[in-house]
Amino acid sequence: MTRTHLPGILAMAAIVVASNILVQFLFGQWLTWGAFTYPLAFLVTDVMNRVYGASAARRVVLVGFAVGLVCSLIGTQIMGEYGPLVTWRIALGSGLAFLIAQLLDVSVFDRLRDGKWWKAPLVSTLLGSSLDTAIFFTIAFSGALTVLEPANDVSWAGEMLPLLGAGPIAPLWVSLGLADWLVKLSLALIALVPFRYIVGRLTKQTT
Repeated sequence: MTRTHLPGILAMAAIVVASNILVQFLFGQWLTWGAFTYPLAFLVTDVMNRVYGASAARRVVLVGFAVGLVCSLIGTQIMGEYGPLVTWRIALGSGLAFLIAQLLDVSVFDRLRDGKWWKAPLVSTLLGSSLDTAIFFTIAFSGALTVLEPANDVSWAGEMLPLLGAGPIAPLWVSLGLADWLVKLSLALIALVPFRYIVGRLTKQTT
């Protein structure tokens, strides 16, 4: 790990810490503020991949995973009104979702890096974000996985309601996951602008 990778490491660590804090605060009915900061982790990963290569991107991902793990462990020890701020299921889902999705992002980006400039960051982020959402919300809230933490009552997440308040009947956690996924897809498109700019600046500095 060289000094040139430090900005990426610090950016990833800051995003993970901020997201772990902001996820405690609601934005509307279906989202938390963390939903708007967490997807930036994919931007950091893709910039590192483009400028310094897949190996450097994976190292940054591992740093982010370690920071997230520490944040989750701290959260499990802080008691809120309804119990720990972070349950073990949320900690497990968050850690696995981040690590698997980010590593998928790195792998897909690396395979597509020789195509049009926007293809690698867009496709890798879309696939990584989709997998991240599926893993996290299933592990954290699905009633089928109650065995992971029997003492944690997630029955509220299984309440059958109209999807996003207007669609077919589905468990509440599915609406939460869908809203989160839609935000990630939107930010994947928006992030192409800063990706192009940051990569351009860093590429000039390294040449």
